Amino acid sequence: MALYTPQLASFKVPAIDNEPMSCIVNGKEVKTGKLAKQPMPATHAKHLCTYHEADQATVASAIKGALAAKAEWEAMPWNDRAAIFLKAADLVSGKYRYKLMAATMLGQGKNAWQAEIDAAAELSDFFRFGVKYVEELYSQQPLKNAPGAWNRIEYRPLEGFVLAVSPFNFTAIGGNLPGTPALVGNVVLWKPSPAATYSNYLVYKILEEAGLPAGVIQFVPGPPEEVVGQAISHPEFASLHFTGSTLVFKKLWKDIAANLDKYRSYPRIVGETGGKNFHLIHPSAEIKNAVNQSVRGAFEYQGQKCSALSRLYVAASVWNNGFKDQLLTEVAKLKVGPPTDFTNFVGPVIGRPAFDKITGYIKQAKEAGGEILVGGGADDSVGYFVQPTVILTKDPKSVTMVEEIFGPVLTVYVYDDADYEKTLDLIDTSTAYALTGSIFASDRKALLHATNRLRNAAGNVYYNEKCTGAVVGQQPFGGARASGTNDKAGSISIFYRFVSARSIKENFVGLEDYLYPSNLA
Repeated sequence: MALYTPQLASFKVPAIDNEPMSCIVNGKEVKTGKLAKQPMPATHAKHLCTYHEADQATVASAIKGALAAKAEWEAMPWNDRAAIFLKAADLVSGKYRYKLMAATMLGQGKNAWQAEIDAAAELSDFFRFGVKYVEELYSQQPLKNAPGAWNRIEYRPLEGFVLAVSPFNFTAIGGNLPGTPALVGNVVLWKPSPAATYSNYLVYKILEEAGLPAGVIQFVPGPPEEVVGQAISHPEFASLHFTGSTLVFKKLWKDIAANLDKYRSYPRIVGETGGKNFHLIHPSAEIKNAVNQSVRGAFEYQGQKCSALSRLYVAASVWNNGFKDQLLTEVAKLKVGPPTDFTNFVGPVIGRPAFDKITGYIKQAKEAGGEILVGGGADDSVGYFVQPTVILTKDPKSVTMVEEIFGPVLTVYVYDDADYEKTLDLIDTSTAYALTGSIFASDRKALLHATNRLRNAAGNVYYNEKCTGAVVGQQPFGGARASGTNDKAGSISIFYRFVSARSIKENFVGLEDYLYPSNLA
């Protein structure tokens, strides 16, 4: 496989607005004068946008404004809140569909297919399904009423504000992290990833056009440590809605715990973090499907999905009977290059730190005795391009079988068919993560057995299907262990985390006497 060699002169970038984007606080543009740029990963000498970073005064104003907007937003009739998000879904899937996709392709390095699935389809699904789930949530009322009394439950928003910290890799997650708590009446500070600022700004403007009142969601891009640190130190901080690295999430949890005595209530901490996701290929697996699903799972969006396939366990009888040859043949076909060329399957990784980390892991794998079966090259002269790489290891606990890479690197461990039980133990215990995993087998007993043995190894399990691509309303998404709090985005479960239920009992009859009957004898 020849590595794509970028030619800067041939790379065409559509013109976008040249005016630096502002923070949005209380519905008004705030220009701090502290400018930052969002580079384009396929051509890092150019940038997609320039934007004003939030400073301390801006964050303070955003928190104050959100709290001031809270009462009116919370009191707005549910059908009106729902209508705003339904209109936003229509704007996402219609009027702004291609602008959102273009922003996601240029700024986050997705090809057209991945941008369509993410920025258009999944984001509109989050908003539409969210409305249906909240309708269902609000309808859940007590089944029993004693004679002369009536019971009901009110699902209040949290007391205070929610901080949403979103990642670079999904525009849809950018919209969902502030959108979910806002839908049930919360006010939100939204700190987008610096590498997704432009697409996330478009999402905010769509919500604004759909009728979201000023102050309900405050858009505050800026340095993560400063913006997040200021928010979680505020007494009215009520919840963190986070998607990002495990290391950062653990630090934030500790910081929140250290501030616990400041808060009005116990903050809700909701997070989806890393993964070290697996495919298990049983001797009974259908080879062609297992190969194709593995290529998709490992190399779609350059492996920059928390659910991406990273470790592949293949039975020796399958590996030697066509799996290896088919896998290497298909990976070698993958075309690498900028997303503006729609024939490219693999684009750039998001930036310099990611490029260095990924190539560093490939180097470590070589030094540890891993065999590079295909790929292994990289080029950062114009954009951050890494070849789809397949590593064969004889050590199931080697570094690239254990640590999250977040790039187009797949490590294969071939197990003896007789060691199937040992392999299940390896899958379960080799990493700290438990996000997604797939089991490939034609034997139903093998599927059932592996599922039971790996009960806690993944929050999303797939049979004969790749470990990526959970669909809103179909496969609620989330993992446990070091992969997060498993609150299942794309389902009703996530909304329970952003409401505080209040039980109300009304008496219609009254109490004639406070004494018990036995007291009157």
